[in-house]
Amino acid sequence: MIPRVLSVAGTDPTGGAGIHADLKSIAAAGGYGMAAVTSLVAQNTCGVRSVHTPPPAFLREQLDAVSDDVEVDAVKIGMLGDVATVETVADWLPDVLTVLDPVMVATSGDRLLPRDAEEALRGLVAQAGVVTPNIPELAVLTGLEPATTLTGAVEQARRIASPTTAVVVKAGHLSGPDAGNVWVHPDGVHHVPSPRVDTTTTHGTGCSLSSALATRLVTDAPREALAWVTRWLHGAIVHGADLHVGRGHGPVHHGWATSDPWS
Repeated sequence: MIPRVLSVAGTDPTGGAGIHADLKSIAAAGGYGMAAVTSLVAQNTCGVRSVHTPPPAFLREQLDAVSDDVEVDAVKIGMLGDVATVETVADWLPDVLTVLDPVMVATSGDRLLPRDAEEALRGLVAQAGVVTPNIPELAVLTGLEPATTLTGAVEQARRIASPTTAVVVKAGHLSGPDAGNVWVHPDGVHHVPSPRVDTTTTHGTGCSLSSALATRLVTDAPREALAWVTRWLHGAIVHGADLHVGRGHGPVHHGWATSDPWS
């Protein structure tokens, strides 16, 4: 089957993150991508300039328009932005596979979600089947200081994992030679290692991982899905420099495995 995956996230006009990265990642993972826009973001590879958030009622209209017509196999949730947006998505969310990328804190430490919306997002974590926080976001969700080792991050992830919610710890946000991913669940922990790449083309990696994972989990068991996504994202990072996009932290190459359709 071809998984039908809905991304609920913000935009990136340069194509490296948000719904633009999600749609490319879903396609690369073998799915059919759809998108409902939570925020219109004026950004490029050098940073965010401004954010416009449409009324929550319009977001709900987008979500209803898709789910009234299309059988959605999985939902990926990204940037939500404020309390009203979080509550709108939580109220609509159907009982399907859901991967939540809790966009709260940038890897730099900059807050991307108002503090009054953090508690609402914690409630959404309980509704998600998989949560993919970066290291600072994992710290916010657990109320602890950011982990400095993979072992410490896994221990933090255990605090929010539940029988219905797995947590993916991303070693790429730590230091060291391993930039792989760890599936953390009360049933056990599974580590998929991946060599770290010395590059600046890492824009949108969190968006890309979560949306590709949502797609693969429709048809694959968690171990196989995480292994596929980790290998694919490693290749996308390696080939990101081939794109020559932007003067800042460039995007990954989502289509690296099929970049020559005539071959």
